[in-house]
This record gives sequence, C-alpha cells and structure tokens, in this order.
Amino acid sequence: MRTSILAAALLAATLLIAEDHTSTSDQPEFNAKGELLFPANYREWIFLSSGLGMNYGPLAATAAEDPRFDNVFAAPSAYRAFMKTGRWPDKTVLLIEVRAASSKGSINKAGHFQSGLAGIEAEVKDEVRFPTKWAFFSFGKGDAAGRLRPAKEGCYSCHAQNGAVDHTFVQFYPTLLSVATEKGTLKVQP
Repeated sequence: MRTSILAAALLAATLLIAEDHTSTSDQPEFNAKGELLFPANYREWIFLSSGLGMNYGPLAATAAEDPRFDNVFAAPSAYRAFMKTGRWPDKTVLLIEVRAASSKGSINKAGHFQSGLAGIEAEVKDEVRFPTKWAFFSFGKGDAAGRLRPAKEGCYSCHAQNGAVDHTFVQFYPTLLSVATEKGTLKVQP
C-alpha cells in the first residue's frame, strides 16, 4: 500500500515538473517569464503546408546554403474552427518547423529533401495577452519555451499587411485558401 501511494505521488510530481517544461495542449501555455511552452505533440497537429525558400529572418538560409523548408502545423481546435468560419479563433497556435534542404543523399540525384532542424517558430493569437492580438515566438533547438519576439520586428508588420486572413499567410496553405474564399474572409487576394 505504501509503495503504491509513493509511486502515485512520484508520478504526479514527475508530471507536474514535465508540464512546466513542455505542453501537450493545443492552447497556448506560458511560463512565469511569459515564454510560450513548447507544444511537444505538435507533430500530431494538422499539417497545413510545406514551403521551400520562403523563410526570412534569423532562420533564412544563407546564400551558400540550399533554401530551407518550412512545415506549418495548426493546433487541431484552431483548425476545426477555421474550417467552420474561415477565421482563426482566439488562442490559435500555428507552429513553423524550419528544416535544412539537402540535395545529395541515397538515390536522390536532382531533387531536394528535408534534413536537419534549423529552428521552430510559433505564431499565437491571444487577444487579451498581446496588444497586436498576434505574437511570434522563437524556439532554439531543444528549448522547452520560446522567447517572445519584440513587436518592433518586421514579422509583425509583414503579417499585418500581407496575411490573407487574420494576420496569417493562408494564401500559401491550399487546403485553407478555398475555405477562406468560400467564407469571404480573405483580406489579401492571392
């Protein structure tokens, strides 16, 4: 009996500690410093699209590198709401996984394929927490929490001016573009 109680207490403590470092929720969660907890299960989220050479800012490839891939994932609850309304609900999290592009490997002779992780970024909609309603976070490799990018960075103005729907580049996500078109929520035409 004592062993079972001790084991249960140890398991609960382990889960609480782990919860402070990563998140398995599809809602944004923040630590005491205001950093976004890394959504550990993002690879189970809805895959929106992959682009090649569309990165800018600190994760953009250098002139000597092949262009990088970006894989965009949406939190499942946000995706379902978008599919119904053509708009992103409050507490949306979009995650962008940036990977190097390789062209020589195994039997590949001409194409590009994804390889090493360059970094992860997130775009979060929280209408109460952020004056601009949307905010951007950067995760280093293996980071449990992402740092908030300052509102003066170009990503804020670029997304506000060029995002097809609610600050986001839906024009590059073919499965969502038709929904936004049907629902009449496009503010920037592709």
